[in-house]
Amino acid sequence: MLNCSDLGLRRGQRLLFSGATFNIFRGEKVGITGANGCGKSSLLSLVRAELTPDAGSLIMPPGLALAYVAQELPANDAAAIDMVLDGDAQLRELQARLAAAGAHPGAGPGEAGPAGDSQAGAQLAELHARYAQIGGYEARSRAGRLMAGLGFAAADELQPVSSFSGGWRVRLALARALMCRSDLLLLDEPTNHLDLDAILWLEGWLRGYPGTLLLITHDREFLDRIADRILHIEHQQVHAYRGNYSAFEQQRASELSQQAALYTRQQREIRHMESFIERFRAKASKARQAQSRLKALERLRRIAPAHVDVAVEFAFAIPDKLPRPLLSLERQAAGYDGRVLISGVTLTLAPGDRVALLGRNGAGKSTVMKLLAGVLPVLAGERTAARELRIGYFAQHQLEQLDGTQSAFEHLRRCDAAAGGRAAEQGLRDFLASFGFSGERVFEPVAPYSGGEKARLVLALLAYQRPNLLLLDEPTNHLDLQMRQALAVALQDYPGAVVLVSHDRHLLRVVADQLLLVHAGQALPFDGDLEDYAAWSAGTAPVPSAPALSAPPAPCAPSAPSESAQGRRQRRQEGAEQRRRIAPLRATIAQHERELERLTAARALTEQALSQPQLHSAAGKPRLLQLLQEQASLVRAIEQVEAAWLAASEQLEAAEERAPADPPTALR
Repeated sequence: MLNCSDLGLRRGQRLLFSGATFNIFRGEKVGITGANGCGKSSLLSLVRAELTPDAGSLIMPPGLALAYVAQELPANDAAAIDMVLDGDAQLRELQARLAAAGAHPGAGPGEAGPAGDSQAGAQLAELHARYAQIGGYEARSRAGRLMAGLGFAAADELQPVSSFSGGWRVRLALARALMCRSDLLLLDEPTNHLDLDAILWLEGWLRGYPGTLLLITHDREFLDRIADRILHIEHQQVHAYRGNYSAFEQQRASELSQQAALYTRQQREIRHMESFIERFRAKASKARQAQSRLKALERLRRIAPAHVDVAVEFAFAIPDKLPRPLLSLERQAAGYDGRVLISGVTLTLAPGDRVALLGRNGAGKSTVMKLLAGVLPVLAGERTAARELRIGYFAQHQLEQLDGTQSAFEHLRRCDAAAGGRAAEQGLRDFLASFGFSGERVFEPVAPYSGGEKARLVLALLAYQRPNLLLLDEPTNHLDLQMRQALAVALQDYPGAVVLVSHDRHLLRVVADQLLLVHAGQALPFDGDLEDYAAWSAGTAPVPSAPALSAPPAPCAPSAPSESAQGRRQRRQEGAEQRRRIAPLRATIAQHERELERLTAARALTEQALSQPQLHSAAGKPRLLQLLQEQASLVRAIEQVEAAWLAASEQLEAAEERAPADPPTALR
């Protein structure tokens, strides 16, 4: 279907990729991956003929029906469902021809009498037959199902497009693209504006899509369940891999390992040849051999050192205090303008807890998060917070509250000053570098930052404040795959409590131990896992008062071996209990490490003072004795703290060895 030969593309002076040669066959579902800015969206623009290649060729069959999500929908007064129906160009063409034929049922120009009426009737019958053949009479129902799957209510179908917000217009544009009778479907980050229920529905729809799919997404589980091939853009090259994203990761890791071994061996050979040349090029008897090796060295095709484009690692700072419990809510209710939206919320959070909120769009997940954060007025119930409670709250509106005129460094400096600190500039820059901000980029205003960069900056500011309770409301929006994985790892190691709302199932799987279902104005424990939630979400049966599964199982193609609900529940509980046990140990170790840093710095200052020559005179003897006593005292203190640190580390290691093993999955 697509034949790319020696394809090259530049944007301005920057080379995105070159020498790209690959074929995409009919019916394949291809995921396009790579670091931000590597050229993924530009590759789709090439396919749409919005860009022309700077080198090579991209060939597609003539007459190929291509569908993609429009960047903007006109904010007009057309009904939403009519905007979706416009995606089916063949349907609209037949409707226009039928309308024209119906308006002029008689003979055409130059025709008269029964013969003309007979010919017009035959043409009209043919149009009706073609209209029935393409499912025209069911088209409105099909459009309604697409809208319902993407989260629209039945009453929304007749609402004007102008009445929807930007995010909902993106959903309309997606429904319109899915309505198209396409041979090739291009989707660029389709899950960004969708909640988990809509993502689950879209996943099922795309798995059944008969055409060819080119997909860009930072949702690795979405990619894992749909893609059967990966195009990875890295180091200005495009490489094709068979299988889904997990298979690609395994193949890529093997390639990097082999490349690292080849690079090490070649560097050893190069050093040997260079050594021979340097030793013998001046000797007449060896000059010919040296010259031969020099030419061989010049012809040698150098192997690049193995590395990936992006390697992000960061950690949430260890909280100063980890009281137990951190926060307790007892039958609390909250809402807006005196109207109750959520009620009966009872929840106790302790260090090590990992809670994820599930629920359909508009069910009240963000309301529960605001209730936990204490930013909503409480309409009923009791709230008990520990005196040392420090909340780190990530919400989408915080990206908009960044000061566009200030730099990332200025934001962090202000955060440090608010906490009473006076960190050195290099320390702040090193901290920002762990979140992907380096060089002069840290001093540039944040207004031109991308959504992903702003989200990373907000996470950095949260991490720096040492919270002991993290409330994360859709933290992965705009984050790429590498940053999402770094966030998952950081949350696993974080000793405080986490409450999470996310449509990223991989993040939910590797972080959350407890699931709460927000439904019908309540937030209650969900007795199941994400597969069970997917089955419930796809069903039509009503939800009982207790949030057990109410819908029959739906096909969800789990990527891991089956496990009983009771076994999964027990494993999550064991994991949560394990984190509760080791959280105090982690805090103790962090405290010992800070004390060691302080004592080591004090000993260095004392030893520096002892090196002054005047101390060894008669006048300096009292000061010398004082410094020697301080040095001995510091050495003893360091030894004691090191012993305590070692004991706590051994306890932590023993506790982690007793941790319940996770079942094997394709995503861990």
